[in-house]
Amino acid sequence: MKELIESIAKHLVDKPDEVNVSDVETEQRIIYELTVGEGDYGKIIGKSGRNISAIRTIIFAINAKQGGKRARLDVID
Repeated sequence: MKELIESIAKHLVDKPDEVNVSDVETEQRIIYELTVGEGDYGKIIGKSGRNISAIRTIIFAINAKQGGKRARLDVID
């Protein structure tokens, strides 16, 4: 899942080398933390939050299909 998030983010930003995804796992959920380079935060969020919403929808759908823990994606500024 981390590779998928990283791949999508790298195609959206101007500085793909600065994209990093880490995961924090608790008993009930997995939290993916996405960090991007300076000035790329807005490109990940997108106009009216459309980009991040689409990425989150994909992650939730894949995670639900796999039957795993609940997933959450946070973009770290």
